[in-house]
Amino acid sequence: MKIKFFLFLGVILCGFASRAQFNEKPVLNLENEDKHPLNWGYYLGFNQYDFKFDYKNDLGDVLVQKSIGFNVGLIGEFRINEFLDLRFEPGLTYTSRLLGFPGFTSENDAIREVKSTYVNFPLLLKVSTKRLGNWKPFLISGVSSSLNLGSNEASLDDNSGGTFRMKKNTYAYEMGFGIEFYTEYFKFTPSIRGVFGLTDELIRDNDPNSPWTGNIESMKTRGLFVNFTFE
Repeated sequence: MKIKFFLFLGVILCGFASRAQFNEKPVLNLENEDKHPLNWGYYLGFNQYDFKFDYKNDLGDVLVQKSIGFNVGLIGEFRINEFLDLRFEPGLTYTSRLLGFPGFTSENDAIREVKSTYVNFPLLLKVSTKRLGNWKPFLISGVSSSLNLGSNEASLDDNSGGTFRMKKNTYAYEMGFGIEFYTEYFKFTPSIRGVFGLTDELIRDNDPNSPWTGNIESMKTRGLFVNFTFE
């Protein structure tokens, strides 16, 4: 599925870039767009979340079945200079993962569905090239804090009662790239970004020898975002 994401985004980027490349002297759209100290916008997109597990012993891996989720959010951008911008992108992310635990014969025991709704607060630094006609590539990276509204952190039940629990507050770093396209009326930006969890998100079961969580040293989020920004 990740390959499909890259191919889908690549087709879009190549289409726009090719059209801009063959126009040697394009009419510049939104010439003063990047001269404002503050800029605002919103984004829509898709995501695919995964988990990275580390184990205490080699007793079998937890299998993760990923699915496609969606993202929506706002953008606030502060211009530092011609090539650097500081961005704050608060947003809402929905995703679902299906976990398969080893060592069980019953599907009800082996399978746990993890539905998560994250409120994300990324603070990012965008490093851009010089504007090339009506398009401009960039790299972006930074840190983020997220509030998982579906964490079940406060639940008294654990996996023995069918409830998978995670920590409500998580932290990550993000890295990605994209291309800004200056249309006649707005700036359109497709981008792709990886999200890498920094903290262990798992809440262990009450039993320290739990067959679900007893062998897990850490569980951290990994994610892939494809966003489409309008500014």
